[in-house]
Amino acid sequence: MICESFNLSQMRDTLAVAEMKAAAVAEMKTAAARERRAKNQQRRKGSVGETMYVPPKQVLQYLVRMGSFTSAPVVAAGDSQDQHLTFPQMSEAELLGRCSTELACLPAPINRSFRNYSAQHTNTNTNTESSSDTSNIRILQWNHLSQTLGTKNDKFVCCPTEALDWDTRRWRLIQEIVRYSPDVICLQEVDHFKLLETALGSIGYTGRFVPKPDSPCIYLAENNGPDGCAVFVRDDKFDILDQQQRILEVWRVQSNQVVLALNLRHRSSGTELTVATTHLKARQGALLSTLRNEQGKDLLNWLSETAADRPLLLSGDFNADPSEPVYSSMTSHPTLPLDSAYRLDEIEYTTWKIRETGEQKHVLDYIFHSEHLSPTAVLDMPSEEEVGENRFPSLAFPSDHLSLVADFQLKTK
Repeated sequence: MICESFNLSQMRDTLAVAEMKAAAVAEMKTAAARERRAKNQQRRKGSVGETMYVPPKQVLQYLVRMGSFTSAPVVAAGDSQDQHLTFPQMSEAELLGRCSTELACLPAPINRSFRNYSAQHTNTNTNTESSSDTSNIRILQWNHLSQTLGTKNDKFVCCPTEALDWDTRRWRLIQEIVRYSPDVICLQEVDHFKLLETALGSIGYTGRFVPKPDSPCIYLAENNGPDGCAVFVRDDKFDILDQQQRILEVWRVQSNQVVLALNLRHRSSGTELTVATTHLKARQGALLSTLRNEQGKDLLNWLSETAADRPLLLSGDFNADPSEPVYSSMTSHPTLPLDSAYRLDEIEYTTWKIRETGEQKHVLDYIFHSEHLSPTAVLDMPSEEEVGENRFPSLAFPSDHLSLVADFQLKTK
């Protein structure tokens, strides 16, 4: 709903002041951290790490719910744009064959290699099949790009129009997910959940979905409903014990970002584990970086109770490179410290695109895990030559974010 008394010009001025204050606090933290490292002193309770700038509540509300302040939502179609498609029960090979037929006029998908981890070394292989070892878990993490946002909002200036044509793009999405035969699938910017639920259900997956409370999609024409996060699991490998979800909070103000968590039972061993996915606030600047960090801390505080003593896989688009505070919050939480499946010195990007504002190449997406899980392999990113000069999305790849795939060894009972 539009707030009739909302003054956008005044809010912009307030935001500018808030950004300067947040940047000043961030610089103070950085300077203090440099000084502590130089003196080699042990970090003390009450240090500058607790210093932060908390913006006024009205600024927070604007930051987390921008659309509702500046425009009115249009009528959503109710996730009905794929209802003419049917998916009878079939094998993965048959579904991939159907995708190939629908995509016959487009280039072949990009071939990517797996990097195997061992105690002494790493090596690469091109095998995309999931391990037959029942204690092995393969997870696919992907911000697959909302169709509504990709065509109506994101302004990919070098992306061919055909690459975002939903008649073919839907098959690219399904193909990219299925080709790696994952046991767990975590997705963000999902605005065609019924399509994925039907297609993946035909080959033995069960899915859950939670929309953003104020999705930007519903403010754009020809939308298919709100976007959100989804998790799918392979029926022959896991039983879903329960579903938990939360709207992430920033200084006790609900944001527009959510987390979806499934508590699972590994069928062959009886071991329980938790899988969760999220999509943190986008945009750059010290104020937004601080906001993301608060979302991350709220996320882990909640997950420490939701997951309890279960092994945890947490993946998502965190919209933050490893230098941002939220990455440290993920890896140094007092009760639930996590590790990244991808080694930061071995990954150059997870998103690569060209918008009106210029070329953007960043590591923003992660697969985090608790100590109960050991990564054994990850899917490498394509080379610059394979990406192409127009970057992503492209005729060969349907999103501006790359899929991340990791194999884990589960410590069973």
